[in-house]
Amino acid sequence: MAKAERNIGFEALYKTLRRRFGFLNWWPGETKDEIIIGAILTQNTNWKNVEKAICNLKYEKLLDLESIAVINAGKLERLIRPSGFYRQKAARLMDFARYAMQGYGGVDGFFKKGTQELRKELLGLNGIGKETADSIILYAAGKPIFVIDAYTRRILNRMWGIPYNAEYDDLRFLVEQEIRKDVDLYKDFHAQLVELAKRHCRKEPCCSECPVNKMCSYGSYMQKLRERDSPLEQAWSA
Repeated sequence: MAKAERNIGFEALYKTLRRRFGFLNWWPGETKDEIIIGAILTQNTNWKNVEKAICNLKYEKLLDLESIAVINAGKLERLIRPSGFYRQKAARLMDFARYAMQGYGGVDGFFKKGTQELRKELLGLNGIGKETADSIILYAAGKPIFVIDAYTRRILNRMWGIPYNAEYDDLRFLVEQEIRKDVDLYKDFHAQLVELAKRHCRKEPCCSECPVNKMCSYGSYMQKLRERDSPLEQAWSA
């Protein structure tokens, strides 16, 4: 995807969503370790399932990487079972925890690296893809990198016709070149997009009440269809 020659409209989109939804305090996690665990558990599932797994870990006082690094694999699998793919995710959590604890004494030492060096190292770990790595970098390490998820892809596709299957980093650069580089702004903008997708830009979209339907190519198209099919329009066309 070529670099945009003009602003696409991300700033206007963010401001409109912020007016509608207010500030959104996302990612839901009390510690860096909890955010990392949640980022890994949320792969290929929804947040409600992740919350159940996190509650199980919290109840057992195991919601930290030091504990995850030495836990019995079978016990961890049982506790995170609600998140799905629990054997795979248990292995990923244990690998990450051992890497951070043994190599750096915890995530604080790991997170001292620069953003790109940290990202490269994260992507070299078992089961850590770009979305998970960037979620960890932004929300746990507090470094400015924008997260692209399935919700963001859907919104960009419907609003501006940007291909849903475009390369991850192409989409990330597209947002980052227009939005001011700021950790809190990136966090809130990503949260706003998630909220928009959950409330309105669903798989079966609800465009009529969407706060950005006038900015959206898909929403404008659907509005024209509704107007064309309205009783008044049909009477004029008769």
